[in-house]
Amino acid sequence: MHRERVSENVFWFQSEVYAQVTAGVIAGPQWAVVIDTLAMPEETLAMREFVEHELNLQVRYVINTHYHADHTWGNCFFPGATILSHSLCRELLAEKGVASLEAAKKQNNALKQVKIVLPHLTFDQGELNLRVGKKNLILSAALGHSNDGISVLVEEDRILFAGDAFMPLPYLVDGNIDELAASIKKIGKMGLENIVQGHGDIILRGEIEAAVKENLAYLSAVRKSVRTALKRKNPLEYLDEVPIEDCGKSRVYLGGLAEPLHRRNLRALYKYLLEHTDNYEGDE
Repeated sequence: MHRERVSENVFWFQSEVYAQVTAGVIAGPQWAVVIDTLAMPEETLAMREFVEHELNLQVRYVINTHYHADHTWGNCFFPGATILSHSLCRELLAEKGVASLEAAKKQNNALKQVKIVLPHLTFDQGELNLRVGKKNLILSAALGHSNDGISVLVEEDRILFAGDAFMPLPYLVDGNIDELAASIKKIGKMGLENIVQGHGDIILRGEIEAAVKENLAYLSAVRKSVRTALKRKNPLEYLDEVPIEDCGKSRVYLGGLAEPLHRRNLRALYKYLLEHTDNYEGDE
């Protein structure tokens, strides 16, 4: 697991096991906040070990940016903490999490200790503010990757933990392409020092504008490819021939997972547009 100090009392963690998934810790004088957990128990436990033994703090809050397993299944390793999320995150984790975890346990013995722990405190409108020492955390919606997505802004440092609303490869299979584009545009206008992506490396201030443009261009290219496919005799065969590079991204992103995720993006948007063509206008 990689670890980096982003600013005073703000730390970033990145998995070496699964898809470069990330998490964060905000340290206060008496307790700490964890932003997302990591995919595998050993890495989440190593993050807790860092907080408890190197920072000499206890974790009081865990924030889930969305319900997906690689960001929430470590909730159970912070038994004394209050879990915060969007209200829909709690609903989706309750609805899908238990069955998904049981299926995963049959494939991976490393998950045998994992239990689903639902968020205790949720919100569904506006913002939720959390004070940690001298830092104010602002939780607000960041939709598009999923319907329950939130981001966490460290206001004083202008550091945004964006969840999966911002990734090296935008991923929309469980969300909505227009909401994702809107979230990316909003992030680009926030005057940030750093973007902590839900997966991948930290984006520095001088890289943000280019990263925003690249992600928006990718979504536009995916939309264009799917619209072209809808006019073809064999649309799915056409989509299977659209390489990720033609949409402005590299297949090496996310530890090599980018190409299959790109394929799923094309298929998901194709299915959506096929069902909504009559009333879909989209945002070019």
